[in-house]
Amino acid sequence: MFHYTKEVSMTVKEAVEAVESNLKDESFGVLWNLDLAQKLQDKGLDFNEEVVVLEVCNPHEAKKVLEESMLVSYFLPCKVTVYTEGDTTKIGMAKPSKLIEMVDNDKLKSLALDIENRLIGCLDNVQ
Repeated sequence: MFHYTKEVSMTVKEAVEAVESNLKDESFGVLWNLDLAQKLQDKGLDFNEEVVVLEVCNPHEAKKVLEESMLVSYFLPCKVTVYTEGDTTKIGMAKPSKLIEMVDNDKLKSLALDIENRLIGCLDNVQ
């Protein structure tokens, strides 16, 4: 699968706060927090689910991958999404290891897998 997704027993707001806290522990910062559902509603579109997209980055890791290939900039920053499907809250992300397969570079694959494992750890620690 191209993504990692898990269900959580909390509201979107609570899940976003938990994810942000866990990301800090791994030296990832939230560059941008987009309430996509609200943005759609602001544009007059009827949308009844909650969707929050967090653009996250660890600057040291970003520097490493960019020094290896500027093509990686197409995938940055990483995105973590918190959303509802009916009565269920989910958190997830596209797997960096899957995205980086489009760039033929073994060193990048190794770096992406490390970043992916750290991000999954952040999501898994959301209770």
